[in-house]
Amino acid sequence: MKIEDFIARLEEEYEDLIPGTLKPGSVFREVFEWNSINALILIAMVKTEYDVTINAEDIATSKTVEDLFRIISARVQ
Repeated sequence: MKIEDFIARLEEEYEDLIPGTLKPGSVFREVFEWNSINALILIAMVKTEYDVTINAEDIATSKTVEDLFRIISARVQ
């Protein structure tokens, strides 16, 4: 699993994101309007794409895209 692939998948999932916008150090809550619906979309996308379960606490403790990626990649079987 590469962070570039994870970023590309995030940019596909959220229509408000222009491809190439996100970087590993991007603070994802500041790049586009972050709300509970977007959090649920992220949780569902991670489960579907990576078969990994994340929760609201994982998201809350993550600041950057790379923080999210590290949590998810650590749980990939």
